[in-house]
Order: sequence, then C-alpha cells, then structure tokens
Amino acid sequence: MVKNFIEELIQEKISADHLLYVSLKYTKTCDVILNLILRWRKMIETGVEGILEVAKKKKKISSVPLNPIGKIEAVKKLFKKDKEFLDVIHTYEMFRKIEELKKERIGEFRKNVALKILYRGEEININLDQLKIYADMLEKFISTTKQFLLS
Repeated sequence: MVKNFIEELIQEKISADHLLYVSLKYTKTCDVILNLILRWRKMIETGVEGILEVAKKKKKISSVPLNPIGKIEAVKKLFKKDKEFLDVIHTYEMFRKIEELKKERIGEFRKNVALKILYRGEEININLDQLKIYADMLEKFISTTKQFLLS
C-alpha cells in the first residue's frame, strides 16, 4: 500500500516536471501554469492521503478524515514542527481554490509569462521564478513524505 502511494507520487511529479520544464518552456501560456498547479495539487493530495493512512496504522491518529479540510488539519497537527512542510500545506490550500480565484493572464507566449491571482485579498504573481520556488518546496515535500511513509 505504501509503495502505491510513493509510485503515484512519483508519477505525478514526473508529469508536473514535464509541464514545468518542457511544456511551459515551449508554449509559455497560463493554461500550462494552471495545469501544472492542478497536477501539483493532485500530487500533494496523494501525499497527504498516504501520510494519513500510515499515521492511522501507527496509531498517531484515530481515523482518516473524509473531507479535505479535515485532512489538511490532521496533517498540520502531525507536522506542526516542520515549517517547510506546513508552507507546502498553506500553498496547497491556495492550489485547492485556484479554479475559482480571480485570475489575470500576463505576457502569454512571452518569456515573462505570469498568472496573477487574487487570494485572500492578496495579489500573487505566479511567474517562472515563483513556479521554481514551488517546485523546490514540493521536492522537499516529497522527500519528507517518503521518509514518513517508509519509517
């Protein structure tokens, strides 16, 4: 079971990396940025699901919450001391709402393509640099998740 979660996590990462390093490089559109964020969202959900299943087996939690917000809260409690992990979870909360947020497309088909979104009253500019920051965060998320699943 743990192996399935890790395999699925790696598959999602491979797909996301392709979007980031190949598709975005050649198309430079906000649609690719959105698809990348959706792929990352699914990857984080897979990781969280795996973590909660293992935490239940280790008796760190009594049951796996059924709703997404309950899952987020449970994972936040499990990793309350890991700031980098919590940063990913906060980013994930934004990714969950990405489809319904107000978006503005900037510089499509150009080197400085960006997706400007309004989240919690704050403008967030998702450009290539920001995507690389997210990619680094998620790299650490994956290794933390693997460690937890295999320990």
